[in-house]
Amino acid sequence: MNFEEIVKHRRAIRYYDPEKPLDTARVEHCLRLASLAPTSSNLQLWECYHITDPTVIASLAPACFSQTAVTTAQQLVVFVTKPHLWRQRTHELIELYRADTRKHHPEDKWAKYDKLRADYLLKVIPFTYSRGLGIWGLIRKGLVQITGLFRPVPRQMSEGDLTAVQHKSCALVAQTFMLAMSSEGYDTCPLEGIDTLRVRRLLGLPRGSKINMIVSCGIRDDRRPVGDRIRVPFESQYHRIGEQVGLPPRISSSVPPRLIPLYYLH
Repeated sequence: MNFEEIVKHRRAIRYYDPEKPLDTARVEHCLRLASLAPTSSNLQLWECYHITDPTVIASLAPACFSQTAVTTAQQLVVFVTKPHLWRQRTHELIELYRADTRKHHPEDKWAKYDKLRADYLLKVIPFTYSRGLGIWGLIRKGLVQITGLFRPVPRQMSEGDLTAVQHKSCALVAQTFMLAMSSEGYDTCPLEGIDTLRVRRLLGLPRGSKINMIVSCGIRDDRRPVGDRIRVPFESQYHRIGEQVGLPPRISSSVPPRLIPLYYLH
């Protein structure tokens, strides 16, 4: 399938065929591909729990309100954000970036790039992700609002903002997984209507873990009609600004140039 066919094949399937099992290795491969999805600051504050045991699926069904997308599923993948991993990730990334720099850049650039990334990961990230019992998020928000009176600043600095950022990153991973599954001819259904506390307890996840979504997996039951996709008119959502499409936006000179590349998703 080409990309358009993959996108059109992906549907939120509610009924899976019990006679058509999945190849677990292929599903795991789709999850490996999903790990290539971009995440904010490349921190990758997510994990996934690939459930293939029918007994565990059955135990999770009540926490998912016994939706048929779960009760008929062959496998489940629970996507979880792990905000408390930021310290571990910063140190892991420093070493990975260091090795990558030595692989792809001349030696005279090593010290420059090492310092650039260390400054971001060991100064900007702790400032952004430290909690301080929730108080630090309010302080960050106040500092950003004041600084924003004089220059452009990233506004998403409260704890609620950062939670949203982490869930957006995790959702990109989940969407990439669903498209990868579609390319294999497999079907999925993303679920948010779940009791996240019960799911977390059933899986034995640490308290700081937050359920992003559950994606059920299987092969659609052809005896059940899927129907057409119901979408509002594209024109009501699409807005073009300017005539030259595809040109990169200009970046304000007031943003520190050495930090600009690191604000992007990786």
